[in-house]
Amino acid sequence: MKILTFTTLFPNSVKSHHGIFTQTSLNDILRTGEVEAVVVAPVPWFPFKSPRFGSYSIFARVPREEMRIGARVLHPRYFLPPKVGMNVAPWLMANAAKRLIQKVIDDGFNFDVIDAHYFYPDGVAAAILGKHFRKPVVISALGTDVNLISQFAVPRKMMMWASRQASSIVTVREALKTELVNIGVDGRKIATLRNGVDLELFRPVDREATRARLGIGGFALLSVGNLVAIKGHDRIIESLSALPGTRLLIAGSGPDEEALKKLVRTNGMEDRVRFLGPLPQETLREYYGAADALVLASSREGWANVLLEAMACGTPVVASRVGGTPEVVTSPAAGVLMPSNTPEGIAQAVRALQADYPAAGTTRAYAEQFSWADTTRRKIKLFEEAKASVR
Repeated sequence: MKILTFTTLFPNSVKSHHGIFTQTSLNDILRTGEVEAVVVAPVPWFPFKSPRFGSYSIFARVPREEMRIGARVLHPRYFLPPKVGMNVAPWLMANAAKRLIQKVIDDGFNFDVIDAHYFYPDGVAAAILGKHFRKPVVISALGTDVNLISQFAVPRKMMMWASRQASSIVTVREALKTELVNIGVDGRKIATLRNGVDLELFRPVDREATRARLGIGGFALLSVGNLVAIKGHDRIIESLSALPGTRLLIAGSGPDEEALKKLVRTNGMEDRVRFLGPLPQETLREYYGAADALVLASSREGWANVLLEAMACGTPVVASRVGGTPEVVTSPAAGVLMPSNTPEGIAQAVRALQADYPAAGTTRAYAEQFSWADTTRRKIKLFEEAKASVR
């Protein structure tokens, strides 16, 4: 079977971590040998590559085409005008990709199904393209696309249209399926296929040796994610006041980096907090394995892959009760949910974890329930059903 994966959430040679979960999911599908794929991952058009234009210049540096995980990845540019961009993005994205996708077909890759990730604007654009090329579409909803964007009238109307065009819709958690049904999507079209974890990549390390090599001492917390407000790194930093002797490692980059470093200085915690910057997954695995707990203090999440990645390395988690997290952290072997997403609530949860700390092998065994195997098999079945629907 041939699929065209369509999404803006896919890594590229400039931003190697962007949408890494989409690449991981596709890679597991490709490993079965039952599916071939071409990826179309649009990026906003920007005319200048110079770094002096800030984050926007990153888009200009993304290559037009590259190979990743053995698949051809194409990056068409679409114009995204300010202020009105949200309402017109699906149409601009689809129009920018049409000619390129036609060339993919002309070159011999006459795909059977469009596999779209992120409901808006990506999924709506994919539905437009599916109608144009007369191909079935499977749309995956991830979280913010439903929780936040569907609150706006025009996007919600377009999402409802796309849901009627789609052969099926995938959600990564049950609560997200419920939210889609609540806005009017036909529940019979929705399948919940939770994200898995790469158990080969994320695995336990020799904790003591790794801690010594990385210079980690004391009870060490790890926070992973973009340095933006919704990730709650500031609350974790502030929680250290109630956790004497505890250290914090922060992996990620983003616009709040300087503000977070200033908060560390203001609280006199320079010797207890270390900023690691963005890390490749192989290096991140070592920090997962060396830490005593992963802390996720997000105020909004869909299905946070970092939780399972840490558990697969034998490290329990402390997490806020948002999105799909309560569906992931369901046992003391997994970790502890915060009583409140505040510095005090984080400290209370960390102390609860310390008081009943699970064995690394138990945490790893818990994560092994979340392999990609079942999700991959069910996703391929959805592709087969979509293909059969147009015969």
